[in-house]
Amino acid sequence: MSRLFGSVRSRATLGATLVVAVALVAAGTALLLSLRANLTGEAGTRAERSAQAVASELAARTPLGKLSGLDAEDTPVQIVDEDGVLLAASEDLERISGTGTSEVTPAPTRSEEDGRDDRDGPDHRDDDRDDRDDRDDDESLEPGEIAQGASYTNGTATVDGDTEDYRFAAVEVETPDRGRLTVHAGAPLAAEHSAVGTALTAMLIGFPLLLGVVAGVTWLVTGRALRPVEGIRREMAAITASEDLRRRVPEPATHDEVARLARTTNATLAALETSVERQRRFVADASHELRSPIASLRTQLEVAAAHPELLDLDGAVEDTVRLQNLAADLLLLARLDAGERPAGTRVDLAALAREEAAGRRRVTVEAEPVEVSGSRGQLERVLANLLDNAERHARERITVTVRREGGEAVVGVADDGEGVAEADRERIFERFVRLDAARSRDDGGAGLGLAIARDVAVRHGGTLTAGAAPAGGALFELRLPLAGSDRGTARP
Repeated sequence: MSRLFGSVRSRATLGATLVVAVALVAAGTALLLSLRANLTGEAGTRAERSAQAVASELAARTPLGKLSGLDAEDTPVQIVDEDGVLLAASEDLERISGTGTSEVTPAPTRSEEDGRDDRDGPDHRDDDRDDRDDRDDDESLEPGEIAQGASYTNGTATVDGDTEDYRFAAVEVETPDRGRLTVHAGAPLAAEHSAVGTALTAMLIGFPLLLGVVAGVTWLVTGRALRPVEGIRREMAAITASEDLRRRVPEPATHDEVARLARTTNATLAALETSVERQRRFVADASHELRSPIASLRTQLEVAAAHPELLDLDGAVEDTVRLQNLAADLLLLARLDAGERPAGTRVDLAALAREEAAGRRRVTVEAEPVEVSGSRGQLERVLANLLDNAERHARERITVTVRREGGEAVVGVADDGEGVAEADRERIFERFVRLDAARSRDDGGAGLGLAIARDVAVRHGGTLTAGAAPAGGALFELRLPLAGSDRGTARP
């Protein structure tokens, strides 16, 4: 079962079919109940009219044997007195249930026993009048008056050999000569049964067909909607197998969720390709940068092994320090790429700038106390890299400024050197990038200082940009959110 409904297409089809099935069953049930109630009410109205007609004749002192309502073939009628004794019934009535009495044979009346008409004999009328005076009725009726409304019941009756279901109406009438009588008249429910049966049959046939259509349409529509998803899946599987991140998944020419999924997937692939390519270049550049000092150090050691008197100890130490610094830079970049978050300690940038400027010639610090949240060690590294870069390019003076600007702390490192061309102001922050002018003056730099400085700034929720200094040289401006600001201290 889990494999049968393991796809979105099959589950969507099953869900839509079940929802429609529940709705159809509910609507069909309501329709059948409404139809049955309406037809039953109509039958009750017909039965009440028949009972009212007989009651009108009784109110008009019509003898029981001359009542026209007793001759109707499809309307069984019973007339009972207050004691539930059957006084009259339809001629062809053979069996009945659901009324006040199941008797179909009237009891002999007093007139039949005495051989007199019901309307003759003052003694009989006096007895009836006495009986009426002794009754404690819920509804007081005057002689010849018919009660308003009727009570309804369901039952069966056999008329002339045919048994059917009927809706019975009971109407009370106050007769001048017989007291309170109740007329039971029925109307057949054959039409109601036929209509309900026909509607039920139509539903039993139509509902499965309709559910089949809903399931088929849902299956086709869902398959058409998910077809691009399957194309995306196949292409992603092919990309994974080939390891070719230059490939992209197909994007449907629509504006729905699937199209947005495809565009997001392609954007993810592009970012992944850029990241992988960046890592490849990083490894290649790191290998190239490590090769030179390692080769130089090995040469010096081999020469020293053969001719100890020719050992260049200062050069060997210099190459070793360069290797140590390069390894430290690579390790820091690896931690930053891994998403290392800076510690949330408070750091006074003004004090930090003075500490880093101490012992450096030509460096002037103009700072006001400004605190930020982050890693003191990483921020020290940023200032050290910026000052090292400025010392390599400055002619006479380097100025470090620390100020508060809105909700940010701004650190500026300016020199009076040749500056950075506008076209190179972003490229210099790439890893292992050294401009030609910088390369000629570089003393062992690997082109990682500015890249590390920007990565640390970004991790602290800030920015690092290059521009032109007022003195004509380069100006590197570090902006960080103040401690306790809403921008936070780090970006993922």
